[in-house]
Amino acid sequence: MFTDELNYFLPEERIAQHPVKPRDSARLLIVNRMDASIKEDVFRNLYRYLNAGDVIVLNDTKVIPARLLGYKEKTGGKVEVFLLKQINEQDWIALVKPSAKVPIATSIVLHDKIKVEIRDFLGEGKRIVHYPQGNLLSVIHKIGLVPLPPYIRRESPEPDDRIRYQTIYAKKSGSVAAPTAGLHYTNRVFKKLKEKGIDICYITLHVGYGTFKPITTERVEQHVVDAEDFAISEETATLLNKKKREGKKIIAVGTTVTRVLETQYIGGKFQAGFGSTTKYIYPPYNFQAIDALQTNFHLPRSSLLALVFAFAGKELIMKAYNYAIEKNFRFYSYGDTMLIL
Repeated sequence: MFTDELNYFLPEERIAQHPVKPRDSARLLIVNRMDASIKEDVFRNLYRYLNAGDVIVLNDTKVIPARLLGYKEKTGGKVEVFLLKQINEQDWIALVKPSAKVPIATSIVLHDKIKVEIRDFLGEGKRIVHYPQGNLLSVIHKIGLVPLPPYIRRESPEPDDRIRYQTIYAKKSGSVAAPTAGLHYTNRVFKKLKEKGIDICYITLHVGYGTFKPITTERVEQHVVDAEDFAISEETATLLNKKKREGKKIIAVGTTVTRVLETQYIGGKFQAGFGSTTKYIYPPYNFQAIDALQTNFHLPRSSLLALVFAFAGKELIMKAYNYAIEKNFRFYSYGDTMLIL
Protein backbone atom coordinates (compact mmCIF):
# COMPACT_ATOMS: atom_id res chain seq x y z
CA MET A 1 0.00 0.00 0.00
CA PHE A 2 1.35 3.43 -0.91
CA THR A 3 1.62 5.85 2.01
CA ASP A 4 -0.08 8.56 -0.06
CA GLU A 5 -3.28 6.51 0.28
CA LEU A 6 -3.33 7.51 3.96
CA ASN A 7 -3.59 11.19 3.05
CA TYR A 8 -6.68 13.35 3.44
CA PHE A 9 -7.27 17.08 3.75
CA LEU A 10 -8.35 18.38 7.15
CA PRO A 11 -9.19 22.07 7.65
CA GLU A 12 -7.08 23.36 10.53
CA GLU A 13 -10.14 24.56 12.42
CA ARG A 14 -11.27 20.92 12.78
CA ILE A 15 -8.30 20.14 15.06
CA ALA A 16 -9.65 20.29 18.63
CA GLN A 17 -7.57 22.61 20.79
CA HIS A 18 -9.59 22.00 23.97
CA PRO A 19 -11.75 19.08 25.11
CA VAL A 20 -15.51 19.34 25.40
CA LYS A 21 -17.16 19.42 28.81
CA PRO A 22 -18.36 17.09 30.15
CA ARG A 23 -16.16 14.39 28.66
CA ASP A 24 -19.05 12.17 27.59
CA SER A 25 -20.71 14.95 25.56
CA ALA A 26 -18.23 14.33 22.74
CA ARG A 27 -19.86 13.27 19.49
CA LEU A 28 -19.83 9.60 18.52
CA LEU A 29 -19.78 8.43 14.91
CA ILE A 30 -21.08 4.87 14.54
CA VAL A 31 -19.63 3.08 11.51
CA ASN A 32 -21.07 -0.32 10.61
CA ARG A 33 -18.84 -2.59 8.54
CA MET A 34 -21.72 -4.92 7.63
CA ASP A 35 -23.84 -2.42 5.71
CA ALA A 36 -21.38 0.52 5.41
CA SER A 37 -23.84 2.73 7.28
CA ILE A 38 -22.82 5.82 9.23
CA LYS A 39 -24.80 7.60 11.92
CA GLU A 40 -24.03 9.90 14.81
CA ASP A 41 -24.86 10.19 18.49
CA VAL A 42 -23.16 11.45 21.65
CA PHE A 43 -20.65 9.34 23.55
CA ARG A 44 -22.75 8.98 26.68
CA ASN A 45 -25.06 6.74 24.61
CA LEU A 46 -22.31 4.26 23.76
CA TYR A 47 -24.16 1.48 25.62
CA ARG A 48 -26.97 1.56 23.03
CA TYR A 49 -24.70 0.05 20.36
CA LEU A 50 -23.38 -2.86 22.41
CA ASN A 51 -25.01 -6.00 23.79
CA ALA A 52 -25.20 -7.64 27.19
CA GLY A 53 -22.19 -9.90 27.67
CA ASP A 54 -19.90 -7.87 25.43
CA VAL A 55 -16.64 -6.67 26.95
CA ILE A 56 -14.88 -3.32 26.61
CA VAL A 57 -11.09 -3.33 26.95
CA LEU A 58 -9.38 -0.15 28.18
CA ASN A 59 -5.75 0.92 28.53
CA ASP A 60 -5.06 1.97 32.14
CA THR A 61 -1.72 3.63 31.45
CA LYS A 62 -1.10 7.02 33.06
CA VAL A 63 0.50 9.96 31.28
CA ILE A 64 3.53 11.38 33.07
CA PRO A 65 4.43 15.10 32.94
CA ALA A 66 7.32 14.22 30.66
CA ARG A 67 8.27 17.70 29.40
CA LEU A 68 10.94 19.32 31.58
CA LEU A 69 12.31 22.83 31.06
CA GLY A 70 15.68 23.88 32.41
CA TYR A 71 18.99 25.55 31.71
CA LYS A 72 22.66 24.65 31.52
CA GLU A 73 24.23 25.12 34.93
CA LYS A 74 27.40 26.71 33.51
CA THR A 75 26.05 28.95 30.75
CA GLY A 76 22.36 29.45 31.51
CA GLY A 77 21.35 28.33 28.01
CA LYS A 78 17.78 27.04 27.83
CA VAL A 79 17.28 23.27 27.43
CA GLU A 80 14.16 21.11 27.05
CA VAL A 81 14.22 17.50 28.24
CA PHE A 82 11.37 15.30 27.02
CA LEU A 83 11.39 12.00 28.90
CA LEU A 84 10.65 8.97 26.72
CA LYS A 85 11.37 5.81 28.68
CA GLN A 86 12.67 4.90 32.12
CA ILE A 87 15.69 2.57 32.09
CA ASN A 88 16.10 2.34 35.85
CA GLU A 89 15.43 4.60 38.85
CA GLN A 90 18.04 7.17 37.89
CA ASP A 91 18.33 6.90 34.11
CA TRP A 92 15.91 7.78 31.30
CA ILE A 93 15.99 7.90 27.54
CA ALA A 94 14.95 11.43 26.58
CA LEU A 95 14.80 13.87 23.72
CA VAL A 96 17.02 16.84 24.47
CA LYS A 97 16.73 20.15 22.63
CA PRO A 98 18.95 21.62 21.32
CA SER A 99 20.77 18.29 21.41
CA ALA A 100 23.82 19.36 19.40
CA LYS A 101 24.53 22.16 21.86
CA VAL A 102 24.38 19.99 24.98
CA PRO A 103 27.64 18.02 25.34
CA ILE A 104 28.00 14.83 27.36
CA ALA A 105 28.32 15.51 31.11
CA THR A 106 26.40 18.80 30.89
CA SER A 107 24.51 19.53 34.12
CA ILE A 108 20.97 20.82 33.59
CA VAL A 109 19.11 22.68 36.33
CA LEU A 110 15.40 21.91 36.07
CA HIS A 111 13.72 23.49 39.08
CA ASP A 112 14.44 24.27 42.72
CA LYS A 113 18.02 22.93 42.52
CA ILE A 114 16.90 19.67 40.88
CA LYS A 115 19.67 18.75 38.46
CA VAL A 116 20.11 16.07 35.81
CA GLU A 117 23.21 15.13 33.85
CA ILE A 118 23.15 14.61 30.09
CA ARG A 119 24.95 11.45 29.08
CA ASP A 120 25.30 9.25 25.98
CA PHE A 121 24.07 10.21 22.50
CA LEU A 122 21.58 7.67 21.12
CA GLY A 123 20.86 9.35 17.78
CA GLU A 124 17.76 11.20 16.53
CA GLY A 125 18.11 13.73 19.36
CA LYS A 126 17.81 11.01 22.02
CA ARG A 127 20.11 11.04 25.04
CA ILE A 128 20.56 9.28 28.35
CA VAL A 129 19.52 11.58 31.19
CA HIS A 130 20.84 10.73 34.67
CA TYR A 131 19.30 11.93 37.94
CA PRO A 132 21.90 11.27 40.66
CA GLN A 133 19.61 12.19 43.57
CA GLY A 134 17.29 9.22 43.27
CA ASN A 135 14.14 8.35 41.31
CA LEU A 136 13.36 11.07 38.76
CA LEU A 137 9.78 9.80 38.44
CA SER A 138 9.18 10.86 42.05
CA VAL A 139 9.86 14.54 41.32
CA ILE A 140 8.60 15.15 37.80
CA HIS A 141 5.01 15.45 38.99
CA LYS A 142 6.09 18.66 40.74
CA ILE A 143 8.18 20.13 37.95
CA GLY A 144 7.06 18.54 34.66
CA LEU A 145 4.60 19.80 32.05
CA VAL A 146 1.84 17.82 30.34
CA PRO A 147 3.28 16.44 27.07
CA LEU A 148 0.54 17.70 24.76
CA PRO A 149 0.75 16.68 21.08
CA PRO A 150 2.34 19.26 18.76
CA TYR A 151 -0.98 19.98 16.99
CA ILE A 152 -2.48 21.30 20.24
CA ARG A 153 -1.06 24.78 20.10
CA ARG A 154 -0.24 26.27 23.47
CA GLU A 155 2.67 28.36 24.69
CA SER A 156 2.45 26.10 27.73
CA PRO A 157 -0.12 23.58 29.00
CA GLU A 158 -3.10 24.98 30.85
CA PRO A 159 -4.01 23.77 34.39
CA ASP A 160 -7.01 21.86 33.03
CA ASP A 161 -4.77 19.84 30.69
CA ARG A 162 -3.28 17.95 33.64
CA ILE A 163 -6.73 16.50 34.32
CA ARG A 164 -8.25 16.30 30.84
CA TYR A 165 -5.23 14.80 29.04
CA GLN A 166 -5.66 11.77 31.29
CA THR A 167 -8.34 9.08 31.42
CA ILE A 168 -10.36 8.91 34.64
CA TYR A 169 -9.21 5.30 35.13
CA ALA A 170 -5.47 5.88 34.58
CA LYS A 171 -3.39 3.91 37.11
CA LYS A 172 0.04 2.90 35.87
CA SER A 173 2.51 5.69 35.11
CA GLY A 174 4.62 5.47 31.97
CA SER A 175 3.02 7.10 28.91
CA VAL A 176 4.14 10.28 27.18
CA ALA A 177 0.87 10.48 25.22
CA ALA A 178 -2.68 9.68 26.30
CA PRO A 179 -4.66 6.70 24.98
CA THR A 180 -7.08 9.27 23.64
CA ALA A 181 -10.01 6.99 22.77
CA GLY A 182 -10.49 6.59 26.51
CA LEU A 183 -10.67 10.30 27.33
CA HIS A 184 -14.45 10.31 26.79
CA TYR A 185 -15.32 7.82 29.54
CA THR A 186 -17.07 9.06 32.69
CA ASN A 187 -18.59 7.34 35.72
CA ARG A 188 -21.98 7.94 34.08
CA VAL A 189 -20.86 6.00 30.98
CA PHE A 190 -19.52 3.15 33.09
CA LYS A 191 -22.79 3.01 35.06
CA LYS A 192 -24.87 2.73 31.87
CA LEU A 193 -22.58 0.00 30.49
CA LYS A 194 -22.77 -1.97 33.72
CA GLU A 195 -26.57 -1.67 33.86
CA LYS A 196 -26.75 -3.20 30.37
CA GLY A 197 -24.52 -6.12 31.39
CA ILE A 198 -21.41 -5.02 29.49
CA ASP A 199 -18.14 -5.99 31.15
CA ILE A 200 -15.03 -3.82 31.49
CA CYS A 201 -11.42 -4.98 31.72
CA TYR A 202 -7.98 -3.41 31.40
CA ILE A 203 -4.62 -3.90 29.76
CA THR A 204 -1.60 -1.59 29.96
CA LEU A 205 0.41 -0.17 27.11
CA HIS A 206 2.72 2.76 27.82
CA VAL A 207 2.33 5.03 24.81
CA GLY A 208 5.65 6.30 23.45
CA TYR A 209 6.64 9.41 21.51
CA GLY A 210 6.68 7.29 18.37
CA THR A 211 2.89 7.44 18.28
CA PHE A 212 3.31 10.90 16.70
CA LYS A 213 5.83 9.65 14.13
CA PRO A 214 4.45 10.02 10.60
CA ILE A 215 5.07 7.38 7.96
CA THR A 216 7.77 8.85 5.73
CA THR A 217 8.48 5.80 3.58
CA GLU A 218 6.95 5.47 0.13
CA ARG A 219 5.10 2.32 1.07
CA VAL A 220 3.26 1.71 4.33
CA GLU A 221 4.87 -1.67 4.93
CA GLN A 222 8.37 -0.13 4.96
CA HIS A 223 7.61 1.85 8.10
CA VAL A 224 8.78 0.64 11.53
CA VAL A 225 6.93 1.43 14.76
CA ASP A 226 8.80 1.96 18.01
CA ALA A 227 8.64 -0.68 20.73
CA GLU A 228 6.22 0.03 23.58
CA ASP A 229 5.91 -1.78 26.92
CA PHE A 230 2.69 -3.65 27.69
CA ALA A 231 1.12 -5.93 30.28
CA ILE A 232 -2.00 -8.10 30.28
CA SER A 233 -3.06 -9.76 33.53
CA GLU A 234 -4.24 -13.32 34.10
CA GLU A 235 -7.62 -11.92 35.15
CA THR A 236 -8.03 -10.01 31.87
CA ALA A 237 -6.81 -12.90 29.72
CA THR A 238 -9.20 -15.31 31.47
CA LEU A 239 -12.19 -13.00 30.99
CA LEU A 240 -11.40 -12.40 27.31
CA ASN A 241 -10.99 -16.11 26.62
CA LYS A 242 -14.35 -16.74 28.27
CA LYS A 243 -15.99 -14.06 26.07
CA LYS A 244 -14.42 -15.61 22.94
CA ARG A 245 -15.82 -19.04 23.84
CA GLU A 246 -19.27 -17.52 24.41
CA GLY A 247 -19.21 -15.65 21.09
CA LYS A 248 -19.46 -12.22 22.73
CA LYS A 249 -17.93 -9.11 21.18
CA ILE A 250 -14.57 -7.78 22.33
CA ILE A 251 -14.45 -4.02 21.90
CA ALA A 252 -10.98 -2.47 21.89
CA VAL A 253 -10.84 1.12 23.07
CA GLY A 254 -8.12 2.61 20.93
CA THR A 255 -5.27 1.44 18.75
CA THR A 256 -3.09 0.81 21.82
CA VAL A 257 -5.49 -1.81 23.17
CA THR A 258 -5.86 -3.32 19.69
CA ARG A 259 -2.11 -3.78 19.30
CA VAL A 260 -1.74 -5.45 22.71
CA LEU A 261 -4.66 -7.81 22.17
CA GLU A 262 -3.51 -8.79 18.70
CA THR A 263 0.03 -9.29 20.06
CA GLN A 264 -1.13 -11.55 22.89
CA TYR A 265 -3.71 -13.60 20.97
CA ILE A 266 -1.56 -16.66 20.40
CA GLY A 267 -2.65 -20.14 19.39
CA GLY A 268 -6.32 -19.22 19.54
CA LYS A 269 -6.14 -17.84 23.09
CA PHE A 270 -5.32 -14.61 24.89
CA GLN A 271 -2.08 -15.01 26.78
CA ALA A 272 -1.32 -13.12 29.98
CA GLY A 273 2.14 -11.59 30.23
CA PHE A 274 4.24 -8.49 29.78
CA GLY A 275 6.94 -7.31 27.43
CA SER A 276 7.30 -4.86 24.57
CA THR A 277 5.51 -4.87 21.26
CA THR A 278 6.38 -3.51 17.84
CA LYS A 279 3.09 -4.78 16.44
CA TYR A 280 2.35 -2.78 13.30
CA ILE A 281 -1.04 -3.32 11.72
CA TYR A 282 -1.78 -2.17 8.17
CA PRO A 283 -3.86 -3.50 5.25
CA PRO A 284 -4.32 -6.32 4.61
CA TYR A 285 -4.52 -7.79 8.11
CA ASN A 286 -6.62 -10.59 9.58
CA PHE A 287 -7.86 -9.46 12.99
CA GLN A 288 -8.25 -12.36 15.39
CA ALA A 289 -8.54 -10.73 18.82
CA ILE A 290 -11.09 -7.93 18.51
CA ASP A 291 -14.61 -7.58 17.11
CA ALA A 292 -15.19 -3.82 17.33
CA LEU A 293 -13.02 -0.74 17.71
CA GLN A 294 -13.70 2.59 19.37
CA THR A 295 -11.09 5.13 18.31
CA ASN A 296 -10.56 8.84 17.76
CA PHE A 297 -9.87 10.43 14.37
CA HIS A 298 -6.22 10.07 13.37
CA LEU A 299 -3.61 12.10 11.52
CA PRO A 300 -2.94 11.54 7.81
CA ARG A 301 0.05 9.32 6.98
CA SER A 302 0.01 7.78 10.46
CA SER A 303 0.39 4.15 11.55
CA LEU A 304 -2.80 4.64 13.59
CA LEU A 305 -4.83 5.46 10.49
CA ALA A 306 -3.27 2.45 8.73
CA LEU A 307 -4.60 0.23 11.54
CA VAL A 308 -8.11 1.67 11.16
CA PHE A 309 -7.95 1.14 7.38
CA ALA A 310 -6.98 -2.48 8.05
CA PHE A 311 -9.94 -2.96 10.38
CA ALA A 312 -12.72 -1.37 8.32
CA GLY A 313 -11.32 -0.81 4.84
CA LYS A 314 -10.00 2.36 3.23
CA GLU A 315 -13.20 3.17 1.36
CA LEU A 316 -15.50 3.02 4.40
CA ILE A 317 -13.12 4.89 6.69
CA MET A 318 -12.59 7.69 4.17
CA LYS A 319 -16.37 7.89 3.76
CA ALA A 320 -16.63 8.26 7.55
CA TYR A 321 -13.83 10.84 7.73
CA ASN A 322 -15.36 12.91 4.93
CA TYR A 323 -18.70 12.78 6.73
CA ALA A 324 -17.04 13.87 9.98
CA ILE A 325 -15.28 16.79 8.27
CA GLU A 326 -18.47 17.90 6.54
CA LYS A 327 -20.47 17.68 9.80
CA ASN A 328 -17.87 19.64 11.82
CA PHE A 329 -16.65 16.81 14.02
CA ARG A 330 -13.61 17.65 16.15
CA PHE A 331 -10.41 15.76 15.30
CA TYR A 332 -7.41 14.24 17.08
CA SER A 333 -6.59 13.90 20.79
CA TYR A 334 -9.14 16.32 22.25
CA GLY A 335 -11.68 15.60 19.54
CA ASP A 336 -14.68 13.36 18.98
CA THR A 337 -14.63 9.61 18.52
CA MET A 338 -15.99 6.78 16.41
CA LEU A 339 -17.26 3.28 17.08
CA ILE A 340 -16.56 0.78 14.30
CA LEU A 341 -18.82 -2.25 14.52
